[in-house]
Amino acid sequence: MSKEGLTSSSNGLIIAISDNIHQFLLLAAKDTDLTEELQRIALDFSSQSSISYKCLRNLWSASSPSTRPKLQQLLYGSDFVFISPKPREKSEELKARLRKLADLAEWKAYRELVKDIAPQEDASEPFSSYKDQLGFGLHVALTMFTGYLVGYAAFRALFNHSPPMNAAGGILGLVFAMLLETFLFIIRSSGQGLATSSSTTTQKKHQ
Repeated sequence: MSKEGLTSSSNGLIIAISDNIHQFLLLAAKDTDLTEELQRIALDFSSQSSISYKCLRNLWSASSPSTRPKLQQLLYGSDFVFISPKPREKSEELKARLRKLADLAEWKAYRELVKDIAPQEDASEPFSSYKDQLGFGLHVALTMFTGYLVGYAAFRALFNHSPPMNAAGGILGLVFAMLLETFLFIIRSSGQGLATSSSTTTQKKHQ
């Protein structure tokens, strides 16, 4: 039997050292029928709180039958010692995913906490999407083109089909249409800002 197999107290079944086992180990440490190594092992375990069944059985088998107690008597009153296995370490990928989930949960909790304080995003805000930008640009271009045609036609009627005056009238109509569209855009933006401010004030009053 190897020394490592005898001295290991973490392999196989582990037994708490009772008074009977303690007395047996003290006697085995002085038993001349045992080798010096076995005597030293018995002495070492006599000061510990547990011992493996395999090691105890080997010491008992090597002892003299005339001096050793019965195995059943030796084990009487002993309890088993259960050792919890080491927790399995998490992989780096799992740790990263857990951190990400924790951050996401913290962000959701924060959003839930400030939902009655922070103003809600206005879905009708100008230029909120590419589609809105494209639609607004086409609308402005159509308005300016219409203004140019109206100005061109008006000056053509007033100045007897003069090409320079007709072009000047078209440009004047285009500028007027652009200014009108800018004015209407400012009015729409101001109205939406006032509506958002009023909604935020109402939410704060109800808190």
